[in-house]
Formats: sequence, structure tokens, C-alpha cells
Amino acid sequence: MVRQRPSKGSERGGERERAEQRYVYGVNPVMESLRAHAERVERLFVTEGQLAAKAAAEIFSRAREAGVRVERVPRERLASLADGGVHQGVVAELRGFDYADLSDLIESAAEGGRPPLWVVLDGIQDPHNFGAIIRSAHALGAHGIVIAKDRAVPVTGVVAKASAGAVEHCPIARVVNLSRALEELKESGVWIAAADPHSKEPLWSARLDGPLAVVVGAEGAGVRPGVLEHCDFRLQIPMLGQVGSLNASVSAAILLYEAARQRGTARPVAGK
Repeated sequence: MVRQRPSKGSERGGERERAEQRYVYGVNPVMESLRAHAERVERLFVTEGQLAAKAAAEIFSRAREAGVRVERVPRERLASLADGGVHQGVVAELRGFDYADLSDLIESAAEGGRPPLWVVLDGIQDPHNFGAIIRSAHALGAHGIVIAKDRAVPVTGVVAKASAGAVEHCPIARVVNLSRALEELKESGVWIAAADPHSKEPLWSARLDGPLAVVVGAEGAGVRPGVLEHCDFRLQIPMLGQVGSLNASVSAAILLYEAARQRGTARPVAGK
């Protein structure tokens, strides 16, 4: 899990953001940080007797290879760094989260061998939803996620925990104007599909196998009208139950899976 170090900076989503320093805690999040971006890890803090031997072996080996300093600290210090979270005996100090540039992501996706797939989030403020969406986006082959700088939760500790480490592997672009970002995606040849419970078109009737951006709004509010105007079509997820809407992360996962199914990329995992 990642925690932003409290500072006098702006506060969003119930957690304060400080670009220059953050903490990752727990065996898997720390491991993913070292595997994916060891150059961002400044220091490791560990407590004797709490870190499992197998995990310790890989963590210390990767830290040594990357030249990361390891400090042994009392259990109380580790609990403080993790802000009371389940740290499993290890905390890593990282530089601030590196948001990607949307133009760079578009260029990179165009050079790939498959149609671009994007997730655009409009007003997602629940960090658990955001983290779960990151996890689904990475698992189902999205090239990246686009969020707004305002009225949206940034990458925080809760987000990182909910993503199960996927935040270290899925590029995230943070833009000033979401509508302008959609137009930029359109100019690159991408079609924009919004999740809209009021639409008459079920998602399985649409062609989702080409260059695509899926737009998902916050629970309750949905995608804002001003953003909907920039979408090429709107898709409904048909339901049989009495509940009128789905959790935002569930909606995103369903739309992404249908896109992956149509593209032939949703396949059983080897050995499962």
C-alpha cells in the first residue's frame, strides 16, 4: 500500500498529497515497486522478526542490486510510517508518483501491435473504486487511465492498496480538462464510449474491438453532461436485479472485459 506523507499541501479524497515523498508498505506493494521502478525507491525500513524469510530474500536482493539503503527500525517506527496500515514488516520510501503525459501515452499506444484501449474517469472520488479500476484496466489490457486534476482522487495509499500493485504497471495521465483530453484521443483515431445507465444500447451490441476509450463516471452522478457531449456513443449494462446501478469499478470492469473479449485478449490464465 502507498501512503502520501502528510504535509501542508492540498487535501483530496481525505488524504493529503505531497509530490516529493510517499510510502509503500506491505510485502506485495513493496515488491512490485522494486520490480517495476526500483529507481524510485529511496529507502527501505524493516523490522526484525516480522518480514517473512522468502519475501525478505527477494526484497533485500533487489534493494542491493538497485543500491537502495535498508534501515532496521523499531516496530513503532514502522507503524508510524505506515500510518497504522498493515505493513508486514517492511515500508519503502518512494519519490512522488509519476503521472504520465497523455500525448506520450497516445504515441506509445500507436506504436503497439493492438488497438489502443483507454479508461477515462470522470469525477471518481472514492479511492477504493479508483484502485479497483486500475487493477481491472491493467489485467484487461488497457494502455492507460486518464483522470482529471480536479474533483477526482489522485493516487493515494488507499488507491494503491485497492489496485493490488497494479498502480506500478498501469500508466495514469492527469489532465486539466477532461473534455479536451477526449478530443485529443479522438484526433488519434480513438472512439469514445460512455457508460450510461439511461442509454438504450446494450454494451454487447456495440463494436468495441477497435481503438477505444471507455468513460466511467462517479457513482450516482455518472458521466457529466458536458463530458457526454464529447462521447461518440453511450452504452448501457443491462441488469435483471432490483438495484438500479452498479459500483463504478464494477461497471468499468464489465466494459473492459467485453472489449477484451471482442479483441480476443480475454483468455484463460495458463495453469488455471
